[in-house]
Amino acid sequence: MAEPVTFTAAQDHRNMMDQLHIETLRPGANGDENAPDHANYDEAKANPYPDWPDILKRDNGQPVTTPDQWWQQRRPEIVAAFEREVYGRVPAHVPAVTWRIKASEAETLEGLAIVATHLTGHADNSAAPDITADIDAMLIMPAASKTPAPMLIMFDWSPIRFPAPLKPEPEPANVDPRMAPFLAAARAGMLERLQHLLGDGWGVLLINPGSFQADNGAGLTRGIIGLTNQGQPRKPQDWGALRAWAWGASRALDYLSTRPDVDKNHVGIEGVSRYGKAALVTMAFDQRFYMGLIGSSGEGGAKPHRRNFGEAVENLTGEGEYHWMAGNFLKYGGPKNAGDLPVDAHQLIALAAPRLIFISYGIPKEGDAKWLDQQGSYMATVAAGSAWKLLGAKDLGVGNDYRTAQMPPPLIELMDGQLAWRQHVGGHTDTPNMASFVQWADRHMGRKTSSK
Repeated sequence: MAEPVTFTAAQDHRNMMDQLHIETLRPGANGDENAPDHANYDEAKANPYPDWPDILKRDNGQPVTTPDQWWQQRRPEIVAAFEREVYGRVPAHVPAVTWRIKASEAETLEGLAIVATHLTGHADNSAAPDITADIDAMLIMPAASKTPAPMLIMFDWSPIRFPAPLKPEPEPANVDPRMAPFLAAARAGMLERLQHLLGDGWGVLLINPGSFQADNGAGLTRGIIGLTNQGQPRKPQDWGALRAWAWGASRALDYLSTRPDVDKNHVGIEGVSRYGKAALVTMAFDQRFYMGLIGSSGEGGAKPHRRNFGEAVENLTGEGEYHWMAGNFLKYGGPKNAGDLPVDAHQLIALAAPRLIFISYGIPKEGDAKWLDQQGSYMATVAAGSAWKLLGAKDLGVGNDYRTAQMPPPLIELMDGQLAWRQHVGGHTDTPNMASFVQWADRHMGRKTSSK
């Protein structure tokens, strides 16, 4: 085995450009509206590529009019294009993952009895012992559950730790010494989200994406991508971090499917911002997931690449974010452009049909920046609905003409179908939408909700 390569992000980025024979890329727009090179926020200039790829038309131009044509012909075409040009392919020889329990103990959450279990999913690194890719996870289950619980796997960016208790209270004398203080987010937004879910009888699995794939270009020869490549740089069609994080969520679902206390037919995935992108990618590529809560995902998630509003393709192809994507994606930051992409965000959302997808955003004045393009994401969700209707499910119920779609005001929810949209009045989080998500999902699962 060759020695693992150690690159900076700039060196890895240059290596991929060399493989693609690209000399230069167009610079990404500045998110600061006062900067001279700021992103476009003028709706009159936001749609330079108004003709989006048709979800229900095959690459050869033939219309898709039946579910069989979708499953056997059109959907595989869309998946192949996303793998080749956007997110990359997961290699066939990814190492197997073995799960073990590190520690488990009974706890309380706002008076609710729970059981917290610290887990590690170890990816077999015998072929490259110098590289590790272990999935750090925390399973939290309601202690009183008498039936298998629906589950939400949540991408969390903090190291997975757990104390007793979740809120500052006198610490019991019998706390497992292996349990360090719980992630700080659990004391704020995370705590509120856990209350909604666990209080309604759901289980939660928190996974730390950075534990098995770093969120930077320098990490591409390490983590699960580097382990699979035995420490060597990626090829243009290899997977990026978004696909790797989705792989980790799928391995967590493998584990949950072995537990009798989990309703394996009703497992969802959740994430915000870059992890909202990863949650949507997870839903698109792993059909075992029943539902997804996609929070403020922006470019590379629910925002169309073809929209010139806020963050753009050129931002994703620069040194700071290119590692999320396949190497081939760099081509669309120069010499090609967003209009040359064979697929776009509305088709990514459509890959989840007819399962449950809840697209969540906040408002710019509270910190969910215009950079994310809430209007464009709504347009993509509207367009995606044609796949739900073809498959006999309900979409947003507003038609599928993305060109004329106008985003409803905040708190005007579109949640009658399996595809849902809700813009809350908070910032860059999905916490204010969690209660609505739980009630909506419960209804589709035939459960009586108790979430407030």
